[in-house]
Amino acid sequence: MEPLVEVKELSGGYSPRRPVLHGLTFTVAPGEIVGLIGLNGAGKSTTIRHLLGLMEPFEGTVRIGGVTLEEDAERYRRSFAYVPETPLLFDELTVQEHLRLTAMAYDIDESTYVERAERLLGEFRMADKRSAFAAHLSKGMKQKVMIMNALLAAPPLYIIDEPFLGLDPLAMRSLLERLNEEKRSGSAILMSSHILSTLEAYCDRYLLLHDGRLLASGTLETLREMAGMPGASLERLFFRFIAPERNAYGS
Repeated sequence: MEPLVEVKELSGGYSPRRPVLHGLTFTVAPGEIVGLIGLNGAGKSTTIRHLLGLMEPFEGTVRIGGVTLEEDAERYRRSFAYVPETPLLFDELTVQEHLRLTAMAYDIDESTYVERAERLLGEFRMADKRSAFAAHLSKGMKQKVMIMNALLAAPPLYIIDEPFLGLDPLAMRSLLERLNEEKRSGSAILMSSHILSTLEAYCDRYLLLHDGRLLASGTLETLREMAGMPGASLERLFFRFIAPERNAYGS
């Protein structure tokens, strides 16, 4: 199966003289959840900004759906939905108006919009907030709106950055269940989070960034083999790769 995301020898950042990313190469295929992990400052957010087309590579290429942003900007941008770490909403729009705006942006027909919106409002326990203005919502509720907008679009690719911040346990479960459902339907999901136990339970593969470089990648079993730690958890593997000299957790 052809990968949906193809990143080849990507170097980038804010200044060509001091790049944040150094020669990243990885793929994300349809029907898989890939966890993007690393310490603060490792380059996760910068990688995501390059995927979103907000930053231009100094070297290398980023393709989504077989095209670069320069080759076909509309096709590139319609191929994904993004859930940022910090919710970004219009204070003067209601929850339902945000959903309708997303439907318009992705050319979703009315009947499909109504069906998806009602399901999402129910799943995330936001039906009674449909007419509430974003300015009156809690941070967790704003994050739910961002997640609902992404799921409403039903794109080939989801790019999700620290989605669990501010979510209650029920909302976290709803999100993870829906992501599994989207995965089974063939969508690709790239998810960054510091909650390694959750990523271990739901991700198929992992990309471990450190100092802007891809330190390790592969399935959990592949990482265990690379570290020589059979049966180790993702958290133990993470510390073994990041700080081997500290012999974390006595491993």
